[in-house]
Amino acid sequence: MNMLKGAKGFWSSIVLAVVFGIVMQFLITGEIINFFYVNTLYFIGINIILAASLHLIIGITGQFSIGHAGFLAVGAYASAIITMKLELPFALGLVAGGIAAAIAGLIIGIPTLRLKGDYLAIATLGFGEIVRIVFLNIEYVGGASGMTVTQLTTWPWLFGSILLTLLVIRNFTNSTHGRACISVRENEIAADAMGINTTYYKVIAFAIGAFFAGVAGALYAHNFFIIQPTNFGFLKSFDILIFVVLGGLGSMSGAVLAAILLTIVSTFLQSYPELRMIIYSLVLIIMMLYRPQGIMGTRELTSFFKFGKSAKGGVNDGSKNTVA
Repeated sequence: MNMLKGAKGFWSSIVLAVVFGIVMQFLITGEIINFFYVNTLYFIGINIILAASLHLIIGITGQFSIGHAGFLAVGAYASAIITMKLELPFALGLVAGGIAAAIAGLIIGIPTLRLKGDYLAIATLGFGEIVRIVFLNIEYVGGASGMTVTQLTTWPWLFGSILLTLLVIRNFTNSTHGRACISVRENEIAADAMGINTTYYKVIAFAIGAFFAGVAGALYAHNFFIIQPTNFGFLKSFDILIFVVLGGLGSMSGAVLAAILLTIVSTFLQSYPELRMIIYSLVLIIMMLYRPQGIMGTRELTSFFKFGKSAKGGVNDGSKNTVA
């Protein structure tokens, strides 16, 4: 019965998401909303994918990575090469961007995920800067001048990618492998003592997170007409990290909500970049002082909706980490 209630809530969420996607497609094709708001919507969608992918690495597996913009850059440039240089379909560019980023995740993950805490953060930061410098010096992709990319990102592609990302990460988290990753986050020594191959699960989570960051990079590259190495610096990684921390470590719903909120704030403060950073800083300081667990903590939105439960309590009271 409990499983039936959970499935009912899950499929209700899927139906609502699909209805929202169809309505937005109608509004976009009918030009009911103007280009500025459409572009903002696309930017929100890309940031949702980035937030969810980093949530798997930091929030679920507990690996402090601050080089996520490196995977975004790999996916962006790999997909741009597929579509612009090789003149292959955009769908292939999306897949290639994700696979290239996943391979990069494996390359950096296997040797560095034996590190912990600050050492891992420094290693991933170094990876992100190496990627940026490499693309800065490759003339094939435009070097410092950047690479011009045709706008191929559409709402169906973006919405489908968001839905796929959230579904895969949700199902992975609720699987046996996801529980192993959570055990690594909670106590790596205890998990290792129980026979869990902690390095293996950290690398797997890192590769999956990198894959979806690469998909976000492909969508990003084909939406903003031009990509430059400067778009993928440390500040971009910092922005993605804020989504996860502000939303609540361990909560995918929180990461998504934070991505939506901060993207809207950032978009409307583009004319005042200094003010945007001040607001970011103030929000983080206030959250760390008064709600250090973030907006959602480790809870998900589904824990606030009682599908067929009594008002006195239910199966999920928010004490367990379930993913919407």
